[in-house]
Amino acid sequence: MDYSFFHIAQILGGTPLVRHDTLITRLLTDSRSLVYTDETLFFALRSSSNDGHRYVRDLYHRGVRNFVVSDFLPEFSALKEANFLTVPDTLVALQQLAAFHRNHFALPVVGITGSNGKTIVKEWLSQLLHIDYNTVRSPRSYNSQIGVPLSVWQLNEQHTLALFEAGISQKGEIERLEHIIRPTIGILTNIGQAHQENFNSLIEKCQEKLQLFTNSEWLISCKDQKLVEQCIEESGLSCHRFTWGYSESADLQIQNIEKAGKSTSIRCIHNDQAYQYTIPFIDDASVENSMHCLATWILLEEIMGGKRIVPAILTGRMNKLEPVAMRLEVKEGRNGCLVINDSYNADINSLSIALDFLRRQAKDKQMDRTLILSDILQSGEKSEILYTRIAQLVKDSNIQRFIGIGDEISQHASRFDTTTSSFYETTEEFLQSETWKKWKNEVILLKGSRKFHFEFLSEQLESVAHQTILEVNLGALVHNFNYFRSKLRPETRIVSMVKAFAYGSGAVEVARTLQQQHCNYLAVAVADEGVELRREGITIPIMVMNPEANSFNLLFEYQLEPEIYSLNLLNLFIRSASRQGITHYPIHVKIDSGMHRLGFGETDLSELLSLLSSNDHVHVQSVFSHLAGADETRFDDFTHQQAAVFSKCAEQIEQACGYPVLKHILNSAGIERFSEYQFDMVRLGIGHYGISAINSPEIENVCTLKTTVLQVRHVKAGETVGYSRRGVLTRDSVIAVLPIGYADGYDRRFGNGVGKVWINGKTAPVVGTVCMDVTMIDVTGLDVHEGDSALIFGDQLPLAEVAASIGTISYEILTNVSRRVKRVYFQE
Repeated sequence: MDYSFFHIAQILGGTPLVRHDTLITRLLTDSRSLVYTDETLFFALRSSSNDGHRYVRDLYHRGVRNFVVSDFLPEFSALKEANFLTVPDTLVALQQLAAFHRNHFALPVVGITGSNGKTIVKEWLSQLLHIDYNTVRSPRSYNSQIGVPLSVWQLNEQHTLALFEAGISQKGEIERLEHIIRPTIGILTNIGQAHQENFNSLIEKCQEKLQLFTNSEWLISCKDQKLVEQCIEESGLSCHRFTWGYSESADLQIQNIEKAGKSTSIRCIHNDQAYQYTIPFIDDASVENSMHCLATWILLEEIMGGKRIVPAILTGRMNKLEPVAMRLEVKEGRNGCLVINDSYNADINSLSIALDFLRRQAKDKQMDRTLILSDILQSGEKSEILYTRIAQLVKDSNIQRFIGIGDEISQHASRFDTTTSSFYETTEEFLQSETWKKWKNEVILLKGSRKFHFEFLSEQLESVAHQTILEVNLGALVHNFNYFRSKLRPETRIVSMVKAFAYGSGAVEVARTLQQQHCNYLAVAVADEGVELRREGITIPIMVMNPEANSFNLLFEYQLEPEIYSLNLLNLFIRSASRQGITHYPIHVKIDSGMHRLGFGETDLSELLSLLSSNDHVHVQSVFSHLAGADETRFDDFTHQQAAVFSKCAEQIEQACGYPVLKHILNSAGIERFSEYQFDMVRLGIGHYGISAINSPEIENVCTLKTTVLQVRHVKAGETVGYSRRGVLTRDSVIAVLPIGYADGYDRRFGNGVGKVWINGKTAPVVGTVCMDVTMIDVTGLDVHEGDSALIFGDQLPLAEVAASIGTISYEILTNVSRRVKRVYFQE
């Protein structure tokens, strides 16, 4: 269906300013994701942390000519070629347009909601049904108030089945999504604790989610979930129901489930028809997800389509279900390259999202862009049309090097004539070419269907082979950043602490992510850390907390702003600036308000004020102090005392300077507990990584340290394990050896049963002494094998609990993770 700007203005209402009518085919909500300027309509969305109106002028200069805004700012009048539509609420307008678009299509639309499994059920349905239907589905986890309308906008006349997921975090959201999706078939996967913080009970959350199916014809759910059953019965929904489960009253009844090795066989029955299949997974969640898929398949094919599922087809497709990549991984590669691994599936919509991520990484690092793409197997489009679209996308994304792998994409090599490109029939053929060994300083995106085994490519392109890795969830980092930002006034600025290798998580990737989130300042400990960030393309202001006199030239060269904590340091810095003819260089003055570490005391103020007011070589950008006990209630009186001392000193400094000076004293704990002292700016550190002084359920874990079992051995009772024979066994035991030791940052205090590791769903204690490179754990009765994953800390073993077990703090555990441990960055 075609839309012109004027047509959209009629649909949405509001006040149009149409300079020239034009066709609209693409919707844009994030200026960083711009690829095509033609036929693009930008919605200037507002949130608690950002305002899309800020980016209208920049987008105009980049070629965009169509905008939906809620405020027509004076500066927009100068954009003479732009069309504007002014509406009361741009998010509502986006949703209205998507709802209008949806209502013009009569096809089965599957709407999926629940606490867990939404994305996997959606992706598995696509894997199972793409041969029978031309499917459209939500890209990745596009299930939010913004993601859903962007997903629905993909609908066109060629599609015969739509799969959309809907996620909510608070009351009132699902009704808006229902108007957009209008599912004919609904799936409620399950109800659990995810996103519970804004609901009074699980029942309340379940009742909210059920509103997605207000106008649905069918609802699929598990009959065995009592809370779900109760809520559905009380909901008053008029749709037909199709249930599955062990219950005899279920429409699709499970008769038997058998797990063996790495697969699960399931036998069930519906209307006296037996269904038996095997999936290549053994976890309970995968069994549940597969049953939702089978129920949907039966409903579509047999009940609504009047056809029977052929047993051989059911068995074949279920057995080939593939893992769903829930995230984009970023890893350090060989020869200064960066590898973005998105190699579990390939379709044009997820390719567009991955290319957007590639563009941002390459732009920040000023590196060339390389794309390795396999055949796309589930598009439902004719190959000529599909690869023409992909070639155009590659061209518009400014890809410098393109590698196509597969028979089909190789047949269309001539379409990729606008970039340096080469084609290979198989992944093995490409690896054998060894051309990739010569690549240097490139950002490489791997995007492939599962059958092409791009994991082998990733292994070859990565720089570190150590089996112990620290996973850093950049999406959770952003979530936590915005959680703390929500505690502040809109005008309050944030300094993000990225010192000590960003608390062990990797300063460059963390800094780049925070810069994209419009963080105001970064802070590092020493000049060398700031220099590294500048060389990696970080442009926002950087504060150096512990500058040394011999690093002043680096500060000037790389525009790093020093903390000044003593008269001697200030005099040295002024003399250095004077010698180089530098004036008004930004500095940050540290006040000792009671912590008695670094900083000017009240008795130093007179001389400090005299020095600041008598020269023009420095400019006081901010004045700040450190709280000694903001995370402990027993020190609350002292915290108030510190704030009073700081406020008094800061006021005197500002008066002496004769111009406004930024003031900040709060750390992560202070933001949560003493928001009245946020002044002009706050410093966010450990809070980025999922540590909350009030144990907020809204905060998410960011860092996960995991390793792999090297060897499993059986050891008799009475034998000993490890150095000094400290691990004495009191029973016949199964011992697993892990490639992590104190050289990796795993503290020796975890030895002899103090530390625990999460493996195969249970904890296993450390046996004997932690060695330099390996640690032994007791896995008796846990069915552990070589190659199994073992978690050191993460969701199942929270960082704070791991730290407490050896009497230390989360900061120490994180910063101790050594550089030889590979950092893997990903976004959900």
